[in-house]
Amino acid sequence: MSVEKVVLEINHLHTGFRLRDDYYDAVDDISLTLKQNEVLAIVGESGCGKSTLAITIMGLHDLKQTRISGEINYNKVDLNQISEAEYNKIRGNDIGMIFQDPLSSLNPLMKIGDQIAEGLSYHTSMTKEERGQRVLELLEQVGIKNPTRVVKQFPHELSGGMRQRVIIAIAICCKPPIIIADEPTTALDVTIQAQILDLLTDLQRETEAGIILITHDLAVVAETADRVAVMYAGQIVEEATVLELFDNPLHPYTRSLLNSIPQENTSGESLHVIEGLVPSLVDLPRVGCRFANRIPWVSASAHEENPELHEVSSGHFVRCTCYRHFDFL
Repeated sequence: MSVEKVVLEINHLHTGFRLRDDYYDAVDDISLTLKQNEVLAIVGESGCGKSTLAITIMGLHDLKQTRISGEINYNKVDLNQISEAEYNKIRGNDIGMIFQDPLSSLNPLMKIGDQIAEGLSYHTSMTKEERGQRVLELLEQVGIKNPTRVVKQFPHELSGGMRQRVIIAIAICCKPPIIIADEPTTALDVTIQAQILDLLTDLQRETEAGIILITHDLAVVAETADRVAVMYAGQIVEEATVLELFDNPLHPYTRSLLNSIPQENTSGESLHVIEGLVPSLVDLPRVGCRFANRIPWVSASAHEENPELHEVSSGHFVRCTCYRHFDFL
């Protein structure tokens, strides 16, 4: 797949939430680029900061309880420096988002057609008739049969898979060059998951959009992504092309995640379990390797005091030197 210009550049991004009398970073010094016609997967356990990163890019945090610094550059503009009115012009038109829970994302009191048309009404000069036609086209595009009936229905009348397709239709209605898909297949059965992923791939091929795919499912990553950033405790701990990451995973966390996937040739064997839990924001160690307490058999001297991302081969980055000393017990 050809990869072209950079459409989004994130530099040293921090997102901190106010807890008690202080702020604690859930996104801690993240730098990433997204290119046109590329799927960048962000993977990691629940609580590692993936969705917080997505919401930060969309500018949807309550700034009274959140402290954000760093740059989110789109079209040579830092989105962290623009007004809410300017952000509203970008959301939906330039950056579309597919939320992980369609039932809570859709308005239960609005018909499906009106919800999809809302973005077109805000961002385009289409007439009512043109918007209505575009809504039908979008529903057909996302694989919904009988769109003339669906536009008149309410969210509760649709299945989970159909609601997810509606959310995708809303996200792509203005053909944005950037799409953020936050766990787009969560709570869907395997058959519907495959259909949704195929749909996203087809849409990307058609529009050449850059897609940030947030997921904890490595099988989804292997099938869909071009590049992968592995996130742990608010930081990127490894970044590489999808082929490089699966062929040559280096960081202990990445290797542990991959080792947790059931394999065909391991029937009867117990699955690998990563020791410990992702630390809470308050308890998160801010100095040293954040994964150290989950691999206690690796000596303290193997970790950096302030772990940085090292480029170990072209386009392959790993945080901390502990990967050189790690092996499974």
